[in-house]
Formats: sequence, structure tokens, C-alpha cells
Amino acid sequence: MTFAKPILVLSAVLALAACDAPIGPDKSKDVNFFDRDDLSQMRAGIWVDPNGCDHWIIDDGVEGYLSARLDKYGKPVCSGTAPPTVATGDFKQGSTSIIGDPL
Repeated sequence: MTFAKPILVLSAVLALAACDAPIGPDKSKDVNFFDRDDLSQMRAGIWVDPNGCDHWIIDDGVEGYLSARLDKYGKPVCSGTAPPTVATGDFKQGSTSIIGDPL
């Protein structure tokens, strides 16, 4: 019985330590397998959703990125820069030498 308590405590500590371990890959960062450009260096265009609101859009040929365009108060921007479901701007910055962008 003297070994049961320390083993129980050690098991609990190890179980709780496992809670801090990350599960799966970190999807908050672009790992740049094919492209080496940082997302902040790419040019964004605007895609207008069916409701008429703007979204930032970037297509680097391998991956695509989309984010709602918000004002300083966090409300959607609906500028009317294009008809609904249309993308404008130079967002197809480029394909990679490995895959390319057929469109």
C-alpha cells in the first residue's frame, strides 16, 4: 500500500502534463512547403460574397486565403466594389514553379 499512493500521484501528474501537449499541426502559420513568400508580402484582392460584403482574398497557386474585410469596429465592409460573387484585384500573385496556376 505504500507504493500505491506515489504511483497514483505520479499517474495523475503525467495525465495532466499531457493536457498541455499540442494536438496536431499548428494551423495558425503557413509552413511554406512549396512557396517561400510570407503571406504579408503577397497582394490581396477583394471577393464580394452573395450578400455584397467584401473579403480579402489571396491565391498563391498552391494555397488560397480568405478573410472577411472588417472596419475598425469589427463590422463587415460592404463597399460595392464589384457585383456579388465576383473577385477583383491582383490576388493571383503567382504560381509556384512546381505546380503552376492553370487559370
